[in-house]
Amino acid sequence: MKKVLVAALALALAPTVVSAATAELHKEGIASKGYVWNEQAGEKIEALKLRGDSVRGKDAYEVCGACHLPSGSGRPDGTFPQLAGQHATVIIKQIADIRGGLRDNPTMYPFAVTLSNAQELADVATYIQTLCIPREHGMGSKNPAILKHGEELYKKECTTCHGVTGAGDKAKFYPVLAGQHYKYMLRQVTDIRDGKRRNANPDMVKIVKKYSDHDLDSVVTYMSTLTMPGTLCAEKKGAGKKKK
Repeated sequence: MKKVLVAALALALAPTVVSAATAELHKEGIASKGYVWNEQAGEKIEALKLRGDSVRGKDAYEVCGACHLPSGSGRPDGTFPQLAGQHATVIIKQIADIRGGLRDNPTMYPFAVTLSNAQELADVATYIQTLCIPREHGMGSKNPAILKHGEELYKKECTTCHGVTGAGDKAKFYPVLAGQHYKYMLRQVTDIRDGKRRNANPDMVKIVKKYSDHDLDSVVTYMSTLTMPGTLCAEKKGAGKKKK
């Protein structure tokens, strides 16, 4: 509860907090000549070396649940992403990037800085990874032509990193896409294409840079249909009953 109150106060002071952080920590990121994506340094590496504790992480996640919901399912309107089942490595990287001034997220920043150290970052990331991916999430168009075009683009240029089912790759810090909200993904991919995500992967930028708005909408629409067998909430609960 104490962390929730601290986060609430931080959010109330968000303009001041974010302004100060931006002035002090802002990094050029992908726009700079010496940019190295996912550089193996700083708080991120410290957290990755630690063993996360999901029990402690559950307590630390309490402050996150205000926006991402206790289930980790986020909001279908895309204001807050679906976190449940996301690779701990990805969670650690993104939070570290926000805390370190490499990714802009004024809403998230006041909450991210309530994590007191690398161990707490590792703990909350470990807990998030244990949450089952919800069956229901924000979807894109059901237009067959859009879905077909999106599928073609995804299978041609996205599966190498994100996998056929959208499982990503925890070792390479590629996020799980399965179960993610359409509107959230569309906003992020558009920002990456347009140079607004300072911590973007240059390899991904090369791919989406050539995409039209229609292409982006199509591929993200298809991405919103992806599912990972064995990770959905109902399937996990069912598996648990069988073991009994």
